[in-house]
Amino acid sequence: MTPRQPGMTASDRELVLAGGAERVSDEGLLSVLIGESVDGGLRSLLEEHPIPDGLWRISAEDLISVDGIGPAGAARVLACLEISRRASCWRASRRPTVSTPEDVVELCAAQFRGVDREHFWGLALNTKNRLLRMVEVSIGSLNASIVHPRELFKGAVRVSAASLVVVHNHPSGDPTPSGADIQLTRRLVKAGDVLGIELLDHVIIGDGGEHASLRDLGLM
Repeated sequence: MTPRQPGMTASDRELVLAGGAERVSDEGLLSVLIGESVDGGLRSLLEEHPIPDGLWRISAEDLISVDGIGPAGAARVLACLEISRRASCWRASRRPTVSTPEDVVELCAAQFRGVDREHFWGLALNTKNRLLRMVEVSIGSLNASIVHPRELFKGAVRVSAASLVVVHNHPSGDPTPSGADIQLTRRLVKAGDVLGIELLDHVIIGDGGEHASLRDLGLM
């Protein structure tokens, strides 16, 4: 197949509309999102921020630095990336079963891709370990989560959860639990004991699917 030239063409737009988006180049897809042809600039942009992981981390400033991309085009690209994160993570209609750390990674890793702060979530489960609700508890700093047991268990009680798994990301990419992570987990276990909602695991997600389970490590 002959490589496509940079920039959006009418055929790129027509292919997307006809359900053939998989046949459009990365540059062509970005141009369709931006809404206009950006000669040459998208190729260098994608070289610096390659798909998949590089593009997840792109900022508005990175996009606007390319000649031909303004705030509106950058906003469309960033909105599309956020929709992709949410769509690849949230499968509530299937009520997935969460029984292993790998289940947690499959469910949540895409949402954490490219973020530069620690995000702490609770996965509220029923008696068969099926997902009832994902509760965003807090967004912390570069290397710390700010979590109060009240905020976590409030969401779990609302959906009559039988148990919980908590998960957060390490933006550094290293999923090794910190001392603060271990202390927090033990506090949450005690709070869950009082409320009758068992904390099954605390999973920390790093880069590329790397993860750590405090349950498997014997730290809870």
